[in-house]
Amino acid sequence: MPDNLPNRSSERVKYMILGCGSNGYNVLEELAHDDEPIIIVDHDPKRVNDLRDQSYEALVYDIADPTIFELLPVPEVAFILSNDKNANLVAVRRVKEINPSAYVIVRAMDRLSLSLLEQAGADAALYPQEVYAKTAVHTMRRLHSSRLARKLYHYLSDCEGTMGIILHTNPDPDAISSAMALCVIGKEASGGKLSCKIIYDGKIGHQENRAFVTLLDIQLQRITEDDVEETLKECNYIAIVDSSAAGVNNFLPPDTKVDIIIDHHKIMEEENRGVHFVDIRPGMGATASILTQYLQELDILIDQKVATALLYGIRADTRDFSRNTTPQDLNYAAFLLPLTDNELLNKIMSPSMSIETVEALGLAIKNRKVQNGYLFTNVGYVKNRDVIPQAADLLVQLEGINTAIAYGIGDDAITISARNKDIRMHVGNVMKEAFEEIGEAGGHATMAAAKIPLNSFSVIKSKEELLNLIAEPLLKRFTDTIGLGKEEKNEA
Repeated sequence: MPDNLPNRSSERVKYMILGCGSNGYNVLEELAHDDEPIIIVDHDPKRVNDLRDQSYEALVYDIADPTIFELLPVPEVAFILSNDKNANLVAVRRVKEINPSAYVIVRAMDRLSLSLLEQAGADAALYPQEVYAKTAVHTMRRLHSSRLARKLYHYLSDCEGTMGIILHTNPDPDAISSAMALCVIGKEASGGKLSCKIIYDGKIGHQENRAFVTLLDIQLQRITEDDVEETLKECNYIAIVDSSAAGVNNFLPPDTKVDIIIDHHKIMEEENRGVHFVDIRPGMGATASILTQYLQELDILIDQKVATALLYGIRADTRDFSRNTTPQDLNYAAFLLPLTDNELLNKIMSPSMSIETVEALGLAIKNRKVQNGYLFTNVGYVKNRDVIPQAADLLVQLEGINTAIAYGIGDDAITISARNKDIRMHVGNVMKEAFEEIGEAGGHATMAAAKIPLNSFSVIKSKEELLNLIAEPLLKRFTDTIGLGKEEKNEA
């Protein structure tokens, strides 16, 4: 029989738990630490008596009966946790009727009921089995990443001499800051016996990237094809950051013995055989996030310069946390924020733009062609290849555009850059399928690139002529892969 309840509908209570089985009792024990009023409602008299014996205010009533709320206080927060999905649905609707501003957290009995409960007004619908599974996986990943940090530290503690940290061709802030952090860990772990060289080929062309290197006074060593053999001889150890293997978007010969690989791009299993330490996390938004986790886990002091570099590296690779961003990226950015030089960070993010960049972006806008939400543009011959992804970044923001493909030609390669907002397509996989046979290609769901060496084609004196000649068959590889067909592209 239900309790004979007085009318208390004019009163308010901080917390109300409706249905107090094992889940409800666990929530109750957590809430008890808040020292706020709690009312518990359950249909089981024995359970209610047990709660009263523990000095809790508990009442016997069927939460499926909506008239109960004419007698109970109005909750500010309601936990609806019975094992009756219909009763939970009724209770959600009634709580929201009497107090629309109440926070309602409800237990779902299956995945199908999640949407019904949310439509009824629940602020959060939790399926316990799913919550448990997510917590278990999160715990596993946290333990694994913690173990990896200690494994790296242990490996580096036995190293002495010189570690060459190899960046990808035309390195970005994510790669550069990750190399800086790895150098800090190496010096700390080895007790100063290990020094570092941060090495790259190609160019640092993007104006923000150049400002990043200049303002932070980052010491990098740029090498040419003729320097590779001699440089590698000077290194006792080889590490690769933000690149998945020797020869993959870097100057290393594919058979180079590599000791460390840290990256957030996918890798083929056979590519990392024989490597002492490998940490590849395709789900992470930036390699700088992985290195930040190492520093945090190992409790290594981070100076302002390195912290500023890492935070900018995370922000740049996630485009200010708007693409490929995970909760971990946000957590590590929050950890770094109080350690950074904000004034310097603002200067890096507001550099002057070169005339070449402005002209190239203007050409990209002028040459754009659109077909069914796909935008294609020819940037022409460029000395600074970074203007190509900048053009793609700019044009994908146009109204009605889901995917932007910008392409141009440099001194030694054709570069194709893709940006994508269509959740149905993984543009990295598309680029890989379309161009892997003739060059390097790949990337993420929302951003990807391909690089096609000019030695793949017969010698033609004019690079503009070459690009115009082969642009159509190259782009046909992409359109055939996505099934766009042979429709003519219309001017935007």
